[in-house]
Amino acid sequence: MPAETPAPSLTPAPALPAPPLKFLGPQWFAAVMGLAGLALAWHAAAPAMGPLADNVSLAIGTVAGLVFVLLCALSLRRAAVYREALLSDLLHPVRHAFIAAIPVSLILLATLSTALGGASGWWFGLWLIACLAQFAVTVWVLSRWWKGNGAGGLQWPGITPVLIIPVVGNVLAPLAGITLGAPGWTVAQFGLGVFLWPLVMVMIFVRIGVQGLWPERLLPAGFITVAPPAVIGLALMPLQATVLWSQACWGIALFFLLWAAQVLRAIVAQPFSMAWWAMSFPLAAFAGLTLRLAPTGTLFSLLSVPALALASLVIAGLCIGTLRGLRNGTLLVAEG
Repeated sequence: MPAETPAPSLTPAPALPAPPLKFLGPQWFAAVMGLAGLALAWHAAAPAMGPLADNVSLAIGTVAGLVFVLLCALSLRRAAVYREALLSDLLHPVRHAFIAAIPVSLILLATLSTALGGASGWWFGLWLIACLAQFAVTVWVLSRWWKGNGAGGLQWPGITPVLIIPVVGNVLAPLAGITLGAPGWTVAQFGLGVFLWPLVMVMIFVRIGVQGLWPERLLPAGFITVAPPAVIGLALMPLQATVLWSQACWGIALFFLLWAAQVLRAIVAQPFSMAWWAMSFPLAAFAGLTLRLAPTGTLFSLLSVPALALASLVIAGLCIGTLRGLRNGTLLVAEG
């Protein structure tokens, strides 16, 4: 007798895992922000530590630049292959604000290059493009609010410290803008950031009081609150404001650092994710401001090296965690 044909299996084939590139969102540029910010902090340590600090700054800055180029290339590839993933980021209530991390990274790299190598037409062009892009992103992020509290508009889930990133990018302009000879646009963009910062902070405090904290996986974003006062304090120096204003900004930054540190235990209890990089740039900016203020008072002089050491150790740990996560395949995955 002829052999019977086996009945076809009704069990569906297992779905193939999505390629890692699909999940390479703009939040990855937070790593560039942290590395470039740390390089600037080490440059600020040069008056006290000598050429060694500038050599460390150059090394970290080179890594930041290479990571930026790599992420840009991969992001362009992702946009071409996984357009729906990019669209999802642009429509997401939280992730859309991370788009600002791209021009902010470029502003920081241009600022570092100007600090280490001096003003040049090349760095001026790069800085100007980055500043204009950051300004445009800020307009785009806030233009969503015209949709009201409906889909794609201003809703409670989107009111997190991540909204600060489009603001921080604007207050960064003076760090290189004065040296590069663009005082007019520098002050105008700085003014936008100074205006928006307290507005966003009020919204964040209202959200905490009305809706509670953001999801636990976003708890590291609380450290972003340290960045605006730290960067404003740094930006006031090339604007030739009295040092007392920078010291006042340092005090505000210290408060937000201690405030954010209250949830540090809850952060480290979670598995490592790219959200942890939200701690990097704020710590680096605080260290940079402390180092710049070191000649103005004993308090800042005593805390300058510990602040730099803290930022360096945290960012080194984040680098190790990122490399380990990439090796283990736990980072470039869908959000839980």
